[in-house]
Amino acid sequence: MKKLKGQLCSASLAYIMAASPALAQDAQPAQAQTTPDNSREIVVTANKRQENINKVGLTITAVSGLQLAERKVTSLEDVASLVPGLAYSPSTANTPIFTLRGVGFNESSLGVYPAVSVYIDQAPLSFPVLASHSAYDLERVEVLKGPQGTLFGQNSTGGAINYIAAKPTRTFEAGGDLSYGRFNQVEGNAYISGPITDTLRGRVSVTGLNSDPWQYSISRGDKLGKQSYIAGRMLLDWDNNSGVRLSLNVNGWRDTSDPQAQQLIAIRPTYSAYVPANVLAAQFAPANARAADWSASVQDPATGVVNPATGAVTPGTAQSVNFTPFSNRRMIQASLRADVDITDNLTLTSQTSYADFDQKQRTDGDGSPFVTYDLYRNDGYIKTFNQEVRLANDPHRSFRWLIGGNVESSHTFENQLLRYFNSSNYNPNNLYINASGVTNKQDILNYAFFGSTEYAVAPKLTLKASARFTQSRNNGDIGSYTIVGGNVDKLFNLLGTVLGTVPFTPITIAGPYTLNDNNVPGQAFVRTLSENNVSWRAGIDYQATRDTLVYANVSRGYKAGSFPSLAASIYEGLQPVTQESVTAYEGGIKTQLLDRRVSLNGAVFYYDYRNKQIRGKFNDPLFGALDELVNLPKSRILGAEADITVRPVAGLTINGAVTYLDSEIQIGPAAPRNYNVLAQVTNFSGDPLPFTPKWSGTVNVEYRARLANGGAPFIGVSANARSSSDAVPGASKIAYVPDPASGAAVVRLAPGVTNPFVINGYATVDGRIGYEAPDGAWRIMLWGKNLFNRYYWTTVIASTDTAARMAGRPVTYGVTVGFKVR
Repeated sequence: MKKLKGQLCSASLAYIMAASPALAQDAQPAQAQTTPDNSREIVVTANKRQENINKVGLTITAVSGLQLAERKVTSLEDVASLVPGLAYSPSTANTPIFTLRGVGFNESSLGVYPAVSVYIDQAPLSFPVLASHSAYDLERVEVLKGPQGTLFGQNSTGGAINYIAAKPTRTFEAGGDLSYGRFNQVEGNAYISGPITDTLRGRVSVTGLNSDPWQYSISRGDKLGKQSYIAGRMLLDWDNNSGVRLSLNVNGWRDTSDPQAQQLIAIRPTYSAYVPANVLAAQFAPANARAADWSASVQDPATGVVNPATGAVTPGTAQSVNFTPFSNRRMIQASLRADVDITDNLTLTSQTSYADFDQKQRTDGDGSPFVTYDLYRNDGYIKTFNQEVRLANDPHRSFRWLIGGNVESSHTFENQLLRYFNSSNYNPNNLYINASGVTNKQDILNYAFFGSTEYAVAPKLTLKASARFTQSRNNGDIGSYTIVGGNVDKLFNLLGTVLGTVPFTPITIAGPYTLNDNNVPGQAFVRTLSENNVSWRAGIDYQATRDTLVYANVSRGYKAGSFPSLAASIYEGLQPVTQESVTAYEGGIKTQLLDRRVSLNGAVFYYDYRNKQIRGKFNDPLFGALDELVNLPKSRILGAEADITVRPVAGLTINGAVTYLDSEIQIGPAAPRNYNVLAQVTNFSGDPLPFTPKWSGTVNVEYRARLANGGAPFIGVSANARSSSDAVPGASKIAYVPDPASGAAVVRLAPGVTNPFVINGYATVDGRIGYEAPDGAWRIMLWGKNLFNRYYWTTVIASTDTAARMAGRPVTYGVTVGFKVR
């Protein structure tokens, strides 16, 4: 706690002492404004300009900074809990996965683009992990639903999440809060903001959290799940009334939190004859979010003496190696925006950003204390540069237009070492292989040109059209390796000798061991994926009354293809997925009733989803079910959304939102990619899309009184509910049964489990109660999340011999004390 306080104080003090020109923000602060009747007018930047949310013909969920703070939103999972139709899932590689309205990419490799793009003040966080710690000191979060490819670029087939940072103020202001909660969680936030000179304003904010572990091992009793991170942001805004405005946003974070451990629920060995007896008898996790398991100190056969007669490790010679999961990640991003008024009617905007990310971590992939699927090494980096230039006319004109272009250059690298010496693949037929490594380097260059127009053809009628051309080039270089004692080099030299059609030089542990098209090892998989597309949108807005907007849109967006980080035995497993597309048809209404005390929004939509990207399986001729990236040729999503906000009396706000999604895979992949997660031939036609619950919804009720002295007691309750969904395609018809023909003659399931890859529906309730002093000078709040300690899980992950869940967090609660100085 002392360390955290010191970090927060040091960051604030550094700003006061240095006050050096760094710059930040939108040229024009996009804050929620108060209208004369005291209703809240929410201003958003969905069209890259400031507009009242009720005047924008798109489906948008916007949550204010105050709501985010009071509801203790600090993570990507928290953001997803606020938005119906938005699903969050962790992964084996500790990479977050977003799915919005059924559109997402359930792939855990570090260097893959998401289907839901994330931005901070319009600067892209191009890869999912970069956005891990952005939800602090915000004006609001905007979630734009549906393809956003024309203004926000490819890789937003599902939508876009925009973090809008709180901006530097024109008068001095400072504030912060300190929280203490369950698991000895200590969280601190602080900011300082104000003028530096007559033309320069600055703001520095920091956040940090430390907590004890929240998970415990069901086999040993030791613990995992500590949280420890710190993040900071420095903003500077400069203008001199000459028509030039500059904004700089420098932000970064460091996270050494433990990766989440999994909960073992099913065992189905690939080769039952060779799976160790203790693995077959492994303890299943109970229905308790805190109960899990992972590998710790383990006897590693790669360190032992090999019996030359059998190839097995001589008993008693292996050394103990630490396999306990850990993570060490850091990211820094800088974004410079310049707005230049060329004339009274033309503004040129340039936005330049660069992000640098690095990670070193180890994760457990099977939910057991045994090493059947552990990423002993999962290191990597991301370096991404983005430059956008656009020219726009006066947004108040009846004919509004915007043209521009952007270029992105990204370099990603991932180094994974998979260990599996307790799996059924560790057997004499496979020469006791136990360590498969892969390096995946991608050099990506994208450039695009875009334009957008809106024309008010009549006082109440506006026509809209926009398009973007994108050219993408991805140079992938994937190599495979093993370690001393890993034995993969020995096996693949043998396979090359038996299966190869050309002579080859035997490989060493450095590989690469993956068999090429001639069935011999020794060549890295080097390919170039070159793609282009045209995203477009056309629409119509009809302002039926002052408070009612009716809109209809047709749009198409694309998501780029990518290469997998997989330890594949043959080139088939390393093929990239190609770009996917979503053509969306949507109509909606936004209206305010009863003197704006009631706000009602609704939309219906249909998505034609082509070549959806998933991490699927193929039946490897050597090792059975192995991962592969796959395109689903054709799917569709039919849906509807509605939300209502009611302010029946002063201080009381009731909000409810619901999303209905009916998704279906219409045409599944053809042979040889038509395998389910167990590598069984299947037909996915008729199955729902993964991570797409049919129903999801939120309810939030809050009351804030105003006392005679100016103080404000407040209370709020929020609920988030979702129906069941599938973690993998066809999950509802995948049942674990013995299959002697494939070698899986033994199957065990946790009590109550029938279809392991189905995510059951759930509902959670959060609450807060507190008091804010006059003028916000100080405040105190008691809060709780998942108050009824509901057990639920967000994904189920298959490994070679097992399946395991990722559980949601248990009940957490605490107290927050804050202050503000002006």
